[in-house]
Amino acid sequence: MNEFGLIERFVACFDVAPSPAGPGDDCAVLPAQGPTCVTTDALVEDVHFTRATFSFEDIGHKALAVNLSDLAAMGARPTWFTVALGLPPDVGARELVRVGRGMSALARRHGAKLIGGNVTRSPQLTLTLTVCGALEGLPLLRSGAQPGDLIFVSGPLGEAAAGLAVTNPALRRAQRRPSPHLAFAARARPWVHAAIDVSDGLAQDLQHVCKASQVGAELDSSKVPVSARLLRAVGPRRALSFALRGGEDYVLLVTAPARHRERLTALGALEVGVISARAGLRMDGARLTGPLGFTHR
Repeated sequence: MNEFGLIERFVACFDVAPSPAGPGDDCAVLPAQGPTCVTTDALVEDVHFTRATFSFEDIGHKALAVNLSDLAAMGARPTWFTVALGLPPDVGARELVRVGRGMSALARRHGAKLIGGNVTRSPQLTLTLTVCGALEGLPLLRSGAQPGDLIFVSGPLGEAAAGLAVTNPALRRAQRRPSPHLAFAARARPWVHAAIDVSDGLAQDLQHVCKASQVGAELDSSKVPVSARLLRAVGPRRALSFALRGGEDYVLLVTAPARHRERLTALGALEVGVISARAGLRMDGARLTGPLGFTHR
């Protein structure tokens, strides 16, 4: 099937507006909008996934999910996205439709509309998305944390990293099918000073917040949330290591004044520590050293 036939089959998976608002012209035409957040991310075969461990539906889901998680971290509501596909010779219409189905199910769930993209040949399967979200109020930034703020995460940590290391279907699904925490962000944003999504590990992403806010942080290892199934699979020591340094959980890390503790815990937030005026990242009073999480280079 030629390029244009492939595009038609892929686009048919989505609920799209007719051109010029959606795919079909040289550009999508969008109405004037208020403040927006725009993010882009890529999934590359044999770097971010393998076809031996991911279904094509998994690939489509994750490509959009990681971008939606960035919007959640900013407190933005998803609106539209574009997809640039690099297709190797052995990925045809059937496989591409499966990618589209995985992506479109998540897009519908969160109200994101496909408005355009591109298809090109590639030696390996790649997906590069640009995703936009509408801001209703000020954005949540990494730079807003203040000494005395409590540190919360919006869910348990470590399952995705463990899913790469052990044979466990539930943990592997956590790595392949992350859930962006958009609903939590929308409800928590009135009380939050700073936010980031945990893509590279709790320690490393918290360090990004500390650096941007010019503060330090104190973590309590007994409060770092890990699931019962992770504990059963790897034991408490490895579970804590995966939670701290593993990454790809795509929960949100937020800081907020202590007076809002009850409001945030009512939304499911889990307290893990406190922001400090003293520089550095510490856990149980000892400075965290060594690699703090995943790095791309």
